[in-house]
Amino acid sequence: MTATYILMAVIAYAIGSVNFSVILSKKIAGFDVREKGSGNAGTTNMLRSVGKGAAAITLILDILKGLVSIIIAKYIVGNIVDGINVSILVQLAGFFVVLGHTFPVFFGFKGGKGIATALGVLLLTNPLIGGICLVYALAVMALTKMVSLGSIMAAVLFPILTVFITYNYITDGNYILFGIAMAVLVVFNHRANLKRIYNGTENRLSFKK
Repeated sequence: MTATYILMAVIAYAIGSVNFSVILSKKIAGFDVREKGSGNAGTTNMLRSVGKGAAAITLILDILKGLVSIIIAKYIVGNIVDGINVSILVQLAGFFVVLGHTFPVFFGFKGGKGIATALGVLLLTNPLIGGICLVYALAVMALTKMVSLGSIMAAVLFPILTVFITYNYITDGNYILFGIAMAVLVVFNHRANLKRIYNGTENRLSFKK
């Protein structure tokens, strides 16, 4: 039984480790996006360094990584193995796919911050919470012009919502600890951004460009 949980974590981590921003930037622009701009392998840096089209493709594919990991946990592994706790399986898949995106084994353990992948996880594990976090993040981004702040605030909101919204989850189970773990990982990934926000030097995104 333990081997199944470990296997699911490894599968999710491997899926997360496929960094589409690095692959696409090399294919489209001829350089590694981690060598440009903020050095982050994510959608925002793709937008600044490669362009809107590449950023949009990256965003969609990164969201799909989260969705696919949860689908495998819930509907494939969860249905094949008898007596497995699908709730734990789903939470492991959700956490490790974001961890893989952050520290991709295929790309020198230097990846992105996991926001799009985490969004895919949230939208499938609980569409209501995922939707609220998405709208909240977009609102903060629109008001502050800081993608990082919107991402951080939405990550912090997630475990808070799990306290009040106890229905509409993909499986039964307590998701509060999962929410806290995801929030800690996302905030940790934005530690440099938090320092720049505090110092007033954080990059702002122009939505007109």
